[in-house]
Amino acid sequence: MSGSQTTSAPSQPRAAPDLETLEAVQRRVLWLATAIVHHANRVRENRSGVKVGGHQASSASMVSLMTALWFSELRAEDRVSVKPHASPVLHAINYLLGRLERPYLESLRAFGGLQSYPSRTKDPDPVDYSTGSVGIGATAPIWGAMARRYLEHHRFDAPPRGREIALLGDAELDEGAVWEAIADPWVARLGEVLWVVDLNRQSLDRVVPDIAFGRLAGMFEAAGWQVLTVKYGRRLEALFEQAGGEDLRRRIDEMPNEEYQRLLRADPAELRERLPGRSAGLGTLVGGLEDDELRAAFRDLGGHDIGKLVEAYRAVQHDRPTVIFAYTIKGWSLPIEGHPENHSALLTVDQFSELGKQLGADSGDPWAPFGPGSPEGELAAAAATVLAREEPGPRRPPEVPPALGRKHRGQESTQQAFGRFFVDLVHEAPEVAERVVTVSPDVASSTNLGGWINKSGIWSVGERRDWFADDTQTLVHWHETPGGRHIELGIAETNLVGLLGELGATWSRHGQPLFPIGTIYDPFVGRALEPWSFGIYAGGQSILIGTPSGVSLAPEGGAHQSIVTPSIGIGQPGCTFWEPAFGQDLEWTLLQALSRLGRPDGESAYFRLSTRPIDQTLAGDDHSDERRALVLAGGYPMRRAKGSPKVTLVGMGAVMPELLQAADALGDAADVICVTSADLLHRALRARAGFGDHPAEILDELFPADRSAPMVTVLDGAPEALAFLAAVEPVPLTPLGVTRFGQSGDLEDVYRHHEIDAETIVGAALDLLG
Repeated sequence: MSGSQTTSAPSQPRAAPDLETLEAVQRRVLWLATAIVHHANRVRENRSGVKVGGHQASSASMVSLMTALWFSELRAEDRVSVKPHASPVLHAINYLLGRLERPYLESLRAFGGLQSYPSRTKDPDPVDYSTGSVGIGATAPIWGAMARRYLEHHRFDAPPRGREIALLGDAELDEGAVWEAIADPWVARLGEVLWVVDLNRQSLDRVVPDIAFGRLAGMFEAAGWQVLTVKYGRRLEALFEQAGGEDLRRRIDEMPNEEYQRLLRADPAELRERLPGRSAGLGTLVGGLEDDELRAAFRDLGGHDIGKLVEAYRAVQHDRPTVIFAYTIKGWSLPIEGHPENHSALLTVDQFSELGKQLGADSGDPWAPFGPGSPEGELAAAAATVLAREEPGPRRPPEVPPALGRKHRGQESTQQAFGRFFVDLVHEAPEVAERVVTVSPDVASSTNLGGWINKSGIWSVGERRDWFADDTQTLVHWHETPGGRHIELGIAETNLVGLLGELGATWSRHGQPLFPIGTIYDPFVGRALEPWSFGIYAGGQSILIGTPSGVSLAPEGGAHQSIVTPSIGIGQPGCTFWEPAFGQDLEWTLLQALSRLGRPDGESAYFRLSTRPIDQTLAGDDHSDERRALVLAGGYPMRRAKGSPKVTLVGMGAVMPELLQAADALGDAADVICVTSADLLHRALRARAGFGDHPAEILDELFPADRSAPMVTVLDGAPEALAFLAAVEPVPLTPLGVTRFGQSGDLEDVYRHHEIDAETIVGAALDLLG
């Protein structure tokens, strides 16, 4: 299929480095990274007795890769995602570059200190991407590249585009999220993306058996990536040229991973005995090497040869993404190197002291900087100058209006209101609509984004022809251009939320706020939960629309009926959960959510919507500022009993018609409350008890003490999501909701099956009244 290819060549490369100086810097980086973990575990007081941890072995395998990159190849515009367990290496490099103050080197995993894994929002030194969740940090630069291109294509001013680099461990290639990202068709056009795989052949528990490099490389190539390999260092390659050298190459190439790792632990005598096997030529070659030569040669993998790494970095082409497989040793140069259980191993005090002697460092003064005027110090200073980046200040996002003026009449579902929202936004607030970018994983039409797509177009790296543009029966026009404002991904929810996180971080990363909105079938929120949550942790601000939701999508059956997502919404930090029942409520709350994006004090939002049409007159005709304020605070009273109520009926979302039917059946005995955000009510309840800073007045508005009565709560989801309301004014409460897997059927049958129908609500109320 045709489509434009975009080349993304970086700025001019830096001057060729002095390898001897680079290797000296590498030794210091190895020492500092090891010392950071050592201090946290062996020196700093441990008041709790809980293991602090750290990853000396995983850091050691990355030292060469990162030293060559930072001190020879990176430019200021480049951004790097660092393997989680290599965070001490990143902090060591930042210290040598003058980006991290010395006291922080003693604060790994201490409160307020260096985080366990690189964190954009919590570490005191520069971190381009938060990592820590396996696979997510690897894919983040892909979505960062797409977000940066989106800004450029829409002519939003932003810093120069650089390379987007991911440093990842080979075990991360086991993660499905990695391959979902690689397989997306747009990714093959991102020439600024570079992955460097630390191929140390060890995971947390073991030496990985039979790692099929050829198969992995073939998968990348099939996806359109350039594949480079750095397998052997120059010392080994020189031996390959000698008599018996081809036998040596063949022996190491064919050696199982476990055997190689075992031989790393062998002394010279054992290595001489076991390495040649039955090859007389190899035996002669090995026999001619001194002990130190033999051990050094056997360990001479390309991922620890600074010169070979620089060559590989400079061989990268920029017309497509690139992956470099660099063969390394886990625990390189440490006494624990190659051991199958070295993942969490820590050097003893004696081992640490001996390492210092080997690396030319002083264990009594572990943080000593490079000497004044030394080649290493000058290289670090030069690198710091090259990498100095002026971070753009945040730009104030456009002001979002409080309402759009639509009259919500007749039968309307919240999903329909969501689709109409964008038409109104374009007309009433074009400057806001200009910064809206929608994303969906092949569900744009079925989540009511068709009208928006027809107006805004599909974003793509290059223009593509819509072959159905002249088909009168085609309702959604699939016109793909660099100016489109909807991004369509394949059916991969982790890709959706990964891209949402990076689009939602442009306000802080590039100084340009966007308003990203992603749509997803609500049953799949659970599938996307961990990367979505991690994106919020990393500073992304976006809106996730889960629709349709609950068992209200009755004919779809149990396979597509979400149950626990309201509880997810309430419990997710950095995010407000909304579940409006009516179109007007959806309009107000969605505008409020937009107004919270792209700002230092902002937050994300999660909406749970429904395809169930509801008579909009049930909400009444109150469009006042007072009503809107209640909606945005978490809920509002729909009815009040004339006198003191005998029962309070509380509902959220699509079940409000059943709640009102139950109130009719109970006569003038019930207060009826419509909840728009259980999340905000829960925050208010905690704040009233002294936990958290949140307004609590809404509780008195909805549940005044002089109207307290036994309560029935109802929602199309897990019943515990509203059960906390019993604590507002302590009253007996019966929580109704969905507690089991559903089945196909019409709405009336399904509601009755799950006991959220009007008759069940009435029965629950009467039971409370005795």
